[in-house]
Amino acid sequence: MPKTSSLYLASLEPTTGSLFISIGLMDILKSRYEKVAFFRPVIKTHAKQDGDITFMREHFVMVQTYEESFCFDVQEVEKMLAQEQRDLFLTKIITQYKQLEEKYDFILIEGLPRSLFSGTLDFDINLHLAKNLSTPFIPILNAKEKASRSIYDEIKLEEEIIQNAGVQHFCTFVNRVKQEQLSAVNHLVQSNPTQVMNFFLPHSPELDTPSLQEIKHALNAKMILGGEDALDNIVKQSKIAAMTLENYLPRIKEGSLVIVPADRMDVIIATFVTFYAKSAPNVAGIILTGDIHPNKTMMELLENFHVIELPILSVKTDTYTTASIVDDVRSRISAKSVRKIALAKGIFEAHVNRDAILQELQENPAKIMTPMMFTYTLFKRARDNRQRIVLPESSDARVLRAAEILLRRDVADIILLGNKKEIEHHAALLSLDLSKAKVIDPETSTMQERFVNTFYELRKAKGLSLEAARDTMVHSNYFATMMVHLGEADGMVSGAIHTTGDTIRPALQIIKTKEEGMIVSSLFFMCMQTRVLVYGDCAVNQNPDQKELAQIAISSARTAKQFGIEPRVAMLSYSTGVSGHGTAVEKVREATALVRSSCPDIPVEGPIQYDAAIDANVAKSKLPDSEVAGKATVFIFPDLNTGNNTYKAVQRSSGAIAIGPVLQGLKKPINDLSRGCSVEDIINTVAITAIQAQEV
Repeated sequence: MPKTSSLYLASLEPTTGSLFISIGLMDILKSRYEKVAFFRPVIKTHAKQDGDITFMREHFVMVQTYEESFCFDVQEVEKMLAQEQRDLFLTKIITQYKQLEEKYDFILIEGLPRSLFSGTLDFDINLHLAKNLSTPFIPILNAKEKASRSIYDEIKLEEEIIQNAGVQHFCTFVNRVKQEQLSAVNHLVQSNPTQVMNFFLPHSPELDTPSLQEIKHALNAKMILGGEDALDNIVKQSKIAAMTLENYLPRIKEGSLVIVPADRMDVIIATFVTFYAKSAPNVAGIILTGDIHPNKTMMELLENFHVIELPILSVKTDTYTTASIVDDVRSRISAKSVRKIALAKGIFEAHVNRDAILQELQENPAKIMTPMMFTYTLFKRARDNRQRIVLPESSDARVLRAAEILLRRDVADIILLGNKKEIEHHAALLSLDLSKAKVIDPETSTMQERFVNTFYELRKAKGLSLEAARDTMVHSNYFATMMVHLGEADGMVSGAIHTTGDTIRPALQIIKTKEEGMIVSSLFFMCMQTRVLVYGDCAVNQNPDQKELAQIAISSARTAKQFGIEPRVAMLSYSTGVSGHGTAVEKVREATALVRSSCPDIPVEGPIQYDAAIDANVAKSKLPDSEVAGKATVFIFPDLNTGNNTYKAVQRSSGAIAIGPVLQGLKKPINDLSRGCSVEDIINTVAITAIQAQEV
């Protein structure tokens, strides 16, 4: 049977969640195929950009243009069909589909719900298109407010309809299933098997609840205070503040959006006070109505309130009109909905068998490796054998945001160090759900005394006193490292607010290196468009000698292999082969010889210039007989100055994603972050740490 190079999915009715399913499927497809297109044969209207196309292009960084992503809108289709132009309608869609097919490895097609077309159509337009495009079909059913038996009956009915239409039925997705119904519907299907795979996705109220970003867009509001991150806040209800404070304050609830005239400074300030009060509900934001702004003195007062910013928006409309618009906002996932995207992907990954879908597609593993393939593989491997990762920097908002996403996607079990009430308050101010995280306070933990005594025994020969050990173990990085050492955690990630030395020093004192005399080194995974390269050492060792350079090369090759990259090591220098001389070149030459003698199974070449290591044409002229030249995957830099500058130059000039630094050489995984790290950097580093922990 030929391989499947496209899938067509469609809902039977609006608000079923076709974008949700498209996101999950695209994640799977992107993990296997280099170039995937997203195509909607028909969009709702030309009057505004289609939300699903816009999301997919932005979130998955697609190169296809908006115009390539659709063919007609509903009005055009109904007009053509009314004029008996069905053949012309099909021809144009097939032509555009074939143009995409020539440029892409796979096409994910998303149809519109049939209910959005005229009731006079005598056929299901999505099934009709799937049949004529010769692509397998995926129906999406809505389980909301339906009994388990009704859901099963609908699955069987849809199966029969697709079969009678002569269309290949790939699988069925059933969305918005009540959590308590999941086992019942699964049991029904297992007891009365269907012909294709069925995936049941639980209802998530948060995905149906609008964010402040969506409300800001609907109101065309201006942000006068607050940061972009705050726009991810979920708005659970709106509250018009038009009464006295004693009556207003008791009515504030968690996630309220306060709608208030801008001249009611008493209400605005009282809302700020409740926001920062530990025992009071946290509002999602404030909307000031009537196109009135607080005066300069009041704005300065509000700005001084901000430790974590409570977002304030301003609108031109009056309070009543504003509230009406807010009530009508329907939740949609946008490319900026970071938390909703993480939640959606987490739900999809937890309830959909990725391997079964890929097997059904009957495609051989891809030989290329895109950044999304690499990160998807990281997450999958981490999820398959979840580890406990301790994050000692709970005071940093980036760490807390990353922790929530990691928990939502089941990448790792997260341990946060710090005062429980302070972390909960900080999380509440950021509107984060960290209920699944374990929180440990080093100052009050029952483990403290055991950790102090262990550290004292490890370091007393170095002159450490018991009192000094006690003082040291209150430090979060030392406490976290001791947790890893004694098996209370499987790995640690730090560095968002601490220096590299603050992260590595406790590890060297407590965990130590894998072998006597071994050095700790680092590498970056450099995710290019179609491959992932390894750069080492770009963060730790300033000027390694030949023995240390050989150790870095061997460690980097082993780490590369651990993460699915076949190591071919290039020992970089300013000359290639025997053409150059000098102390720096000789160091690289000797290090290369040490690698060959101690690990003959590792393909290595050096000294070699970067262009000869990566470019096959240059390699042919400089080192034609080398098994590494022109196809190196692991690049070892002679010193920190060269490595650090090169990785940053490549990252900034080529758009490559740099994941790291990843530490290597320790007995147990401890990893460092850059103090300028993003939330995504933290997430990726935790996933890498979890995978390292799996093999300890």
